[in-house]
Amino acid sequence: MQTKVVISSLFLLAALLLPGCRARGPQGPAEAGRVLREFPYPEIPAVYVDPAERRAYLADHFWDRFLAGEGPCDTGAVLGVARGEVEQKLSNYISLLAEFPLPEAQRKVRRFFSQVEARQAADTASLVYLQMEELVTHYLYDPNSPMRSEDLYLPYVDGLADSPFTREAARPGYEYQREMCALAQTGTEAPDFRFTDVRGRTRRLRDIRADATLLFFSNPGCHACQEIIGTLTAVPGLDAMIADGRLAVVNVYIDEEIGKWREYEPNYPRNWLNGYDPDGLIRSDRLYNIRAIPSLWLLDGERRILLKDAPVERVASWLQNRQNR
Repeated sequence: MQTKVVISSLFLLAALLLPGCRARGPQGPAEAGRVLREFPYPEIPAVYVDPAERRAYLADHFWDRFLAGEGPCDTGAVLGVARGEVEQKLSNYISLLAEFPLPEAQRKVRRFFSQVEARQAADTASLVYLQMEELVTHYLYDPNSPMRSEDLYLPYVDGLADSPFTREAARPGYEYQREMCALAQTGTEAPDFRFTDVRGRTRRLRDIRADATLLFFSNPGCHACQEIIGTLTAVPGLDAMIADGRLAVVNVYIDEEIGKWREYEPNYPRNWLNGYDPDGLIRSDRLYNIRAIPSLWLLDGERRILLKDAPVERVASWLQNRQNR
């Protein structure tokens, strides 16, 4: 399986949340003799003073002025805005969506897709639909993206699978992605499975008793897996959380080289539940959509999914905040 590279990102919205203030991006660069426009943020009406209301307005209207604009759509620009700047604003938008309950965030993404589709319909010669298709897919679905979120990608790929503007050659892929993203969604109960430890003892996920369960799908010796183990074990108080039943870490190998896993197994933390999938169900894409290793999933005490294929930084932050309660 492909190994993920996990990097971090930060997004500050303070300027946008102050009444009467607008964030200003870098001046549009000159490229091949043309001057590109800046990304046009929405004008937040002065009547919106409360920070929560300003965030909601910003998220609802984030793309309005950009998609209403004109300009070249090619390898260097999207509707006259430098492609790199559009990428940064997409990153900002995804970070902003994290401020909202998931169903509301998904509704906002669905509206965003509809806006892109409508803009393409208004100018069928434009490449805006294809450009945004590439960017959104990369940021929300690429296994190496630190902003990946199948939950947020689902409403967008749902649109891609059905839209008349999607290339027919790409449609079956989006239909499959839609099906995979619909598996084991955040807020639902994590699918049960068996795992077997190095002594041959078999357990089931449903039998784990803890206030929270961290599922870690890993490969023996993979560099990214080792980095995640180092990050998790460095979380202050992690061992105490495991000892008193506040947390269980279930570390499962889902591929087929069991001999290699047995050799490496002593390297895993001894207070983790380390095992392998004897049935091959997890890698079959019938329970979970594990597109790359490593993959981290966080469950609550009722095994409902709290974080799905989450970057380790988000998991470590959740664990630290949990201890401070």
